[in-house]
Formats: sequence, C-alpha cells, structure tokens
Amino acid sequence: MPTERTTFTGHSGVQLAARLDLPDGPLLATALFAHCFTCSKDIPAARRIAQRLADQGIAVLRFDFTGLGHSQGEFANTTFSSNIDDLKAAAAMLGARAMAPSLLIGHSLGGAAMLKLAPDLDSVKAVVTLGAPFDPDHVTHNFNGALEQIDRDGQAEVNLGGRPITIGKDFIDDIEGSSLQAALSASKAALLVMHAPRDDVVGVDNAARIFMAAKHPKSFVTLDDADHLITDADDACYAADVIASWSARYLKLPKAAPPIGTPEGIVRVREADPRGFLQDVYSGTSHHTLADEPLAYGGTNRGMSPYGYLSAALGACTSMTIRMYARRKGWPLTGIFVDVSHNKMHAQDSGTLEKIDGFKRVITLEGKLDDSQRARLLEIADKCPVHKTLERSSLIKTELA
Repeated sequence: MPTERTTFTGHSGVQLAARLDLPDGPLLATALFAHCFTCSKDIPAARRIAQRLADQGIAVLRFDFTGLGHSQGEFANTTFSSNIDDLKAAAAMLGARAMAPSLLIGHSLGGAAMLKLAPDLDSVKAVVTLGAPFDPDHVTHNFNGALEQIDRDGQAEVNLGGRPITIGKDFIDDIEGSSLQAALSASKAALLVMHAPRDDVVGVDNAARIFMAAKHPKSFVTLDDADHLITDADDACYAADVIASWSARYLKLPKAAPPIGTPEGIVRVREADPRGFLQDVYSGTSHHTLADEPLAYGGTNRGMSPYGYLSAALGACTSMTIRMYARRKGWPLTGIFVDVSHNKMHAQDSGTLEKIDGFKRVITLEGKLDDSQRARLLEIADKCPVHKTLERSSLIKTELA
C-alpha cells in the first residue's frame, strides 16, 4: 500500500507531520482521521484502520496535532479549538489536491473534534467516532490533582500514558466551554458511533448520549471487549471493516475497475498479522476473506488454511461442473454437496518414500436420479477443471514486484 509522508501548515503557522495512506488502485474516497488525546498518528489503531480502508479504495490522512509526535510547536499552547483548526487545515490541504474528505473518523477526543468539525465541511458525508466522549472536558479527569496547579500557575505537567505532557490553562478553559450539542444538531452527515461497553477510560454512556443527540441517519456498533486505545489488531481490523462497509452506503462509492489484463481479476494476499499467520485475501475488487492456520500450528484460526482453500476450490468446481451438466440434461438433481479432505501420502506406486498430496471427495447427489444418472454425474466430477489442474503438473512463475 503506498504511503506518502507529507507536511502542512497548522493553525499557528508551524509544520505538522502527516501520513497519507493511498489505495493501490483507484481512489474512491478520502477520509480524515483524528487520533486520541496526546496520541500520535502512528498509534496501532490509526495505522491498522488506515491500512484496511486504503485496501478498499479509501485514502486516509492522519497527522500529529501541534506539539505531538513529529509535528512542530508546543502542545502546552494548544486548545481543543486549535486542534479543530488543525483539522480544518488538513482538510484544506486535501481539498487543494482534489481529495476533499467525505469521511471523518475520530478516536476518543479526536471523535469529539470530528463531531464539532463536521458541520463546517461541505464535502463531509459521513462521520465515525471511536470511543468518543460526549463532553470534551471529559479528558480533564486524567489530570488528577493538577487542575489546581494549572489554575494557579497557568500550566502543569501531567503524566498521560506513561509520559509527561504539559497542559495549559487555555486548554482547560476552552474544553470546559465546548459542547457538542449544537454541532450534532447542525450536522447533515450520517453518523456511526462505535464504542466498547467495557471502555474504562470513556464510558459507553458517552456513546448513548452522542447517539441520542444526533439526527438520522445514525448507527451504533459495539466494539465488544476492545480497550479504549483499540490495541488488539483484531478489534482494529473489525472496526475498519465495519467503517468501510457502513460508509459505502453514504459516500456512494463508485465500483472500482478490475485489474487490467486478467478477466477474473487478481488474487492478492496481504499479511494481516506479522506475529502469526493471518492473511487478507482479496479477489479483484469485489471479494475479501481471511486465510490462517489452526491454533495448534501457531495461528489464530480466523480463516481457512491454504490447503483448506485448495480443497474448497476442488469442492466448489466439482459441484459447479456437476450442476452445469445436470442442468443441460434436465435431470432432477435438487442438491449437491461435496466433502473434500486432504492429506499427504507416500507415493508407494513409484517405489519411493516421496510424499504426494491426496484429495478425497465424497459427493452427495440429492433428487430422484436413477443409477445410470448418478454414475454419469460421478464421471463428470472428474472433468472439473480444478480436478484436472491438480492431477497434472503446473508451472508457477515467481518474480519480485
């Protein structure tokens, strides 16, 4: 997936570091992602969600707010409103590239910022929040006893996520005066609220208040056991898949063209979890599934194994071939199912101990067929193209992209 590192000018005139994740194929839409309070554009949840959306044709811009990550400036001089101004600057930069964002995604306080921003951007058709607070000043509970020092000295250092962050009084005053009610009432964009019931940082009651205050169209999806930062890869991937599927309804995404030169498209396999064996499998632009290994072999068992897919190909082709023949003959075949098993066996007939692959098919034919019809359909099963491919040698050419 192409990733472009870039910068743009933020609200205070300093340069903000950004990352634009682009689709390999046609650009169908653009999303602007706002990360959680004091986080960076490179937190795992933001990275994983951006990658999976880019896989589905949606470019995603994520950036570090002023004074965070690789961006210039002092975080102590920022406010909730100035963060929104940074988001407006990011949207303007995208607009100048003919990529005005139609989808806004905000995580935690970034979600509150996106709700506040949405009515001001005409290009926005849909907004997604992940673990967002209804009251932006909800974040002040993270400051423990520092509020008195901030009020007295104008700023104070607080420990957030294991690192020191300087919070200024302007930030406290600004966020205490911020309300999402007016923005939710004014927004014309569709809204998807995503929240984990066990989120112990921003309670799920915030999601209920956002949902009730928003106008239709609106949707709510639970993130089940996810933590507030959505650190688990499976949770992030699930969120991204839901966002892509839900947003397609409101962004009116055009159908991506199939790859050139292959009528049935290209099957692309991309590693989804480098810690295990999980793979994303895309067939052209229309189909997505997962491949994995069983738990006993170090996988997470979220998809069929490679040999499982090979067996599935044989079974599917067998069933299709039998159906095509019976349909042409007008025979009373009412149902088919094919059980396929795979194992390694010794090639004893060749007089060696070399192992070869063995596939066993058990075919069930339903309907009032006579014995001769059943026998003929069993013969037809061997004419399945995948059967023939497996029986004869294949040539596989491999090259680096």
